[in-house]
Amino acid sequence: MSEYVFGANILENLTTGMYRDSKVIYREYIQNACDQIDKAEQLGILRKRDAYSRYPDLGEGIIDIWLALDERRITIEDNATGIKAADFSRILGNIADSDKIMGQDKGFRGIGRLCGLAYCKELVFTSRYADENIVSVMTCDAQKMRRMINDTNMKTEKYSAIEILNKMIEFTSRKATEDDPLHFFRVDLLNINEENEELLSGVEQLSDYLSFVAPVPYQANFVNRSKIYGYAKDNNLKVDEYNIRIDAQQIFKKYKTHLKTGNGDDEVFDVECVQFHSDSNVLLAWMWFGRTDFKAAIKEEEKSRGLRLRKENIQIGDEHTLRDMFTRETSKRGNNYFIGEIFAISPELIPNSQRTYFNENGIRFDFERKLRHYFDTVLYNIYYEGSDINSSFKKIDTYEDMVSAFEKKEIEGKFVSPKEYETEKRILEEKKQEAEKAKKNLEKKASDGGKSILGKEIVKRRLAERGPTTPETGKQVPIELPEILDSDSKKKKFLTDTIFPNHNKAERKLLSEMLGKIFNIIRDNADKKTAEIIINRIKIDLK
Repeated sequence: MSEYVFGANILENLTTGMYRDSKVIYREYIQNACDQIDKAEQLGILRKRDAYSRYPDLGEGIIDIWLALDERRITIEDNATGIKAADFSRILGNIADSDKIMGQDKGFRGIGRLCGLAYCKELVFTSRYADENIVSVMTCDAQKMRRMINDTNMKTEKYSAIEILNKMIEFTSRKATEDDPLHFFRVDLLNINEENEELLSGVEQLSDYLSFVAPVPYQANFVNRSKIYGYAKDNNLKVDEYNIRIDAQQIFKKYKTHLKTGNGDDEVFDVECVQFHSDSNVLLAWMWFGRTDFKAAIKEEEKSRGLRLRKENIQIGDEHTLRDMFTRETSKRGNNYFIGEIFAISPELIPNSQRTYFNENGIRFDFERKLRHYFDTVLYNIYYEGSDINSSFKKIDTYEDMVSAFEKKEIEGKFVSPKEYETEKRILEEKKQEAEKAKKNLEKKASDGGKSILGKEIVKRRLAERGPTTPETGKQVPIELPEILDSDSKKKKFLTDTIFPNHNKAERKLLSEMLGKIFNIIRDNADKKTAEIIINRIKIDLK
C-alpha cells in the first residue's frame, strides 16, 4: 500500500483558512483553559466551584489575558493543571488527536491550539505541571510555516505537512524558578501581524466581544441574574462560569436592565425560563429571555440584543445565529425584540469545528423543530402583542395631544377661518374613533392577554406609566378619552378678524380662504416642524 501524504495546505486549512474572524483565537484558547480548570478541580489542584450557586462561585481557577499593545504581543495564561513534562511534546505535537472526550470537554478536536499561527510571527506554548520542577516550552515559527506553504503553492519547493511541522516547531525545557507559577499553561502570540490589527484593539473592545462569547458570570447590575441562577439551581442545570480577566480586569456578561428601543427606553423587569425536551422527554436545552414591554425592536447599539445560542456556556455562532428560527414571513426581525440565551444541554448537540453551529444529526433536527415551534408561537405572539399594545397606546396619546392642541388653538383664536376649524375638527373626530378602537383593544388584552403569555402584564405596566392606581381598589385608573368641545364655529373669532379688523366680512372671508390655501401649500411642501415655523412667522408679521 502506498504511504499517505498530507500536503502543506492541510496546515493552511487548519490555521489561516479555519476562521473568518481573527478574534476567535481568544475563544479557542479560553475554551482549552476552561477544560483544564475543570480537570484541576477534579484532581484537587484547585478548589471546586459551586456550579449551582444562586450567585457565581468562580473557585480558584483564573484565566488571564494580557495585551502588550506596544510590543504587539498577546498572552493567555491559566493556573490549571499544566501539562506533564513527559507528555508535553506528544500532546502539543499531535494534530487533531486530542485526549479530550466529546460530550464532556468543551474542546475535543485538538486543532484549536493551531489557530494563533495565522495571526502572529511566533507562537509559544509554555507549561508547568503541578508538583513538577520542569517548565516545558514549544516554539512555533509561524512565519516559516506560511513561507513554506507559499513555496509549495508556488511550486518553488514542495513540502508535506509533516515536514513543515518538523521545521517550524522546537521543543525545549528548563528548570522552574521562583518566578514560575506552581502550575500553569501559557500561550504567547508574538509580533501580531499588521493585517490583524483588530486583535490589538484594546481592553474595552475585547471585553465587549468576550462578554458574550466567553463563559463568564452576569454583571452585578443586571438585577435579574439572581432569577436565572435560581432557576438553574432549582432545576439542577449547570451554568459553567469562570474568572476571566483582561489586563487584570474581570469580564462579565454585559446584560443590563434598561434597553434603548425604536420607541424609547424599555426595561427588563423579569425573566422567563423554559426547557426544551425531545419527543422521548430527554432534555435538549433550556433558555431564559428578558420580560420587557416589547415597545419596539431593540436598537443595534445595545450589545446584548438578540437571543444567543450557547454550549457549555460558550457562544455558538453570533447574535444572528437564531434569527431564522422565526420562520414566519412577518417575523424575520423578531430576534431583535429579545435579549436572552439558549443553553444546549444534550451531548449530541456537537459544535462544528468553527463553532458556528452544531453538526448535523437527528438530535439537532429535533432541537431545531422544538425551537422553531416555540419561536413561531410563544415568542412571536409576545412581541406581536407588545407591538400591537404599543400601537394602541400611541393612537390614544396622539388623540389626546391633538385635543389639547385643538383646544389651545381655539382659546387663543388662532384658527385662520371657520373652514380650517371645521377641517381640523373633522380630523379630530376620525382620530377619536381610532382611539376608541385602541381603548377597546387594550381593555380586551387587559382581560385575556390576547395570544401572548405576557399580554396582561404588559398592558398593566403601560397603564402604570400613564397614571396612578385608585386608592379604593388599587387598580389602574381606566383610560378616559377627552371629549371634543362642541361649539359653533360661526360664533367664533378667527385670526383674520384680528389681523384684518378694517375689512368687511366678505373681504375677511376671501382673505381667510387665501391664507388657508397658502398655509396648506406650505404644509404640503415642508416637514411639519418647518411648516409650523413659517406659518407662525406669517401670522406674527401680519399682526
